[in-house]
Amino acid sequence: MTPNLTSAKFRKSTLSGANDNCVEVATNLPGLVAVRDSKDPSGPALAFTPTQWRSFIGRINTGTFDA
Repeated sequence: MTPNLTSAKFRKSTLSGANDNCVEVATNLPGLVAVRDSKDPSGPALAFTPTQWRSFIGRINTGTFDA
């Protein structure tokens, strides 16, 4: 099932500066975290549960995905 993202309020990190090569995240939807490419705001978005999102961010912060 595709989630309804019409009321999603996407934001991007202030650390991204003028560079548009980043992702935008919407955390205002109950039980859902949406992520999209800032270069293609009308394109597809990924949807995570808050638990999945926290796990993903935690793994990034610990370097799990480093090459």
